[in-house]
Amino acid sequence: MKRSDWITYAERLARPVLEAAAKGQLSENLAAQCHAEVDPGQKETAPLEAMGRLLAGLGPWFRARDLDPSEAALRDELAGLARTALDFQSDPDHPAYLHFRGEETQTLVDAAFLAHGLLRGKSALWDPLPNPTKTRLHQAMLDLRNRKPHFNNWLLFGAMTESFLLATGGPGDRMRIDYALRQHEQWYVGDGTYGDGPAYHADYYNAYVIHPMLTDILREVGSYDPDWQEFWDQRQRIRLRRAAAIQERMIAPDGSFPVLGRSLCYRCGAFQTLAQAALLDLLPPELPPAQVRSALSAVIKRTLSPTASWRNDNFLQIGLSGHQPSLGESYITTGSLYLAACAFLPLGLSPSSAFWSGPDQPWTSIRAWDLSADIPADHALANGR
Repeated sequence: MKRSDWITYAERLARPVLEAAAKGQLSENLAAQCHAEVDPGQKETAPLEAMGRLLAGLGPWFRARDLDPSEAALRDELAGLARTALDFQSDPDHPAYLHFRGEETQTLVDAAFLAHGLLRGKSALWDPLPNPTKTRLHQAMLDLRNRKPHFNNWLLFGAMTESFLLATGGPGDRMRIDYALRQHEQWYVGDGTYGDGPAYHADYYNAYVIHPMLTDILREVGSYDPDWQEFWDQRQRIRLRRAAAIQERMIAPDGSFPVLGRSLCYRCGAFQTLAQAALLDLLPPELPPAQVRSALSAVIKRTLSPTASWRNDNFLQIGLSGHQPSLGESYITTGSLYLAACAFLPLGLSPSSAFWSGPDQPWTSIRAWDLSADIPADHALANGR
């Protein structure tokens, strides 16, 4: 797949959400599908889920440079729709308000993805907003402080919203950030992998949440504390690189990957760690960027190309590859599915970068299984660090 193919998928993800949002009709148009036993509050947060997760994935593209005129025009149109929507979605008096206030704990999750997206696309999504909108969004993040996160990856959601406040001139709480960082250091199990809380979970949450949020929290506000900066310089950037190498090896020759663990309906978003390492130029030396592009392209195509992955109105349907409603756990709604956009982080790279300009290359599983190539042995991080 070429960059233009990625853009086609990105627009297909973004346009239904952002057009509806810019008209104040996201809740109605989303018509959130969900598990029969879903918590009612979960359905209420579905519009915030869709906005936050979509912007977390496409934020780097919205601020990308050196695009050709047609891509830039499309990108600018979609970013403009997002800014329009954020203006009234942050207004408690508007019918389309995203319900940051209250006690629904899921809002903490989805506001963190929104904060992540605003940081990733800061120059395009945050900086141009009028000051009253910025003030309301700061207040929205402050309104989350009455919610207690679970003792697992959820600690990073509070840390992300507080990091967003710090990075954008708001009153961020450094203790919430520090607590999340310290706990994840305690939960590190070795070889680029974190436990999801005190226990290890065989799923994709290291990529859905843990590595991406740890990485961007430390990159955005690491300089505020020497211990945070050391965490980034000496540990997290090394662990991210190793996690990306492992992810690339998990992609089968046909673009499939192990059907393992919770939240499989996030589809290609399961490879956010690999996508982020590519975006940040932190791929391990043995992974040429064009090889990673080829691997991620295969996953995107495998999970998003089936016709049944999409509703007739072009919103996503619950499933991994097609419509598979039984994969939708009780916390999954239509809005949840837009974490798939986080596979598209490399759109933030210039089209002239090695990721986009290099020729297609077979990824590791093709080289090993289909080509019988004499590939180097894989090794864990020294001392598991």
